[in-house]
Amino acid sequence: MIYLSVRRLFPALPGLLAGLALTASALAIDNPDTPDIVAQFEARAQPFEARIGEAASVRETALANGAYQRFLDGELNQAYQALAGKLGPTERAALARSERSWLSYRDREFAFIDQNWTPEHFGLSAALSRGDYRSALVKQRTVTLLQYLKNYP
Repeated sequence: MIYLSVRRLFPALPGLLAGLALTASALAIDNPDTPDIVAQFEARAQPFEARIGEAASVRETALANGAYQRFLDGELNQAYQALAGKLGPTERAALARSERSWLSYRDREFAFIDQNWTPEHFGLSAALSRGDYRSALVKQRTVTLLQYLKNYP
């Protein structure tokens, strides 16, 4: 009888308790003593992103985008190498296949971006859009690899 009264007063209580239990178990997976490598990457990326936002001309923006893309390429390579170093031979080979596929995808996306975002279609903003879209692809892959890497001691 008490159960029915509590249930009438708090109809969502069983669902809430189940949700809390799932949340607690998910949080228990992360080691709070492990450095947050994704946040560290985001902090290193922030000055490059700020320079792009502060650029006063299309030329300055293009130069800032170029520096950012070089930074992202270096970060992507470091994340890949760090992850590969944590894997066994079979998993490393699977990662290498995945990376080759992603690079092929990236190259096709870059070709589409370059072909579509042209001055003829988008005026002066074309270069800005190309830089943003290209950077977003590489940044996303870098974050993905870093998230995988967080699972290894």
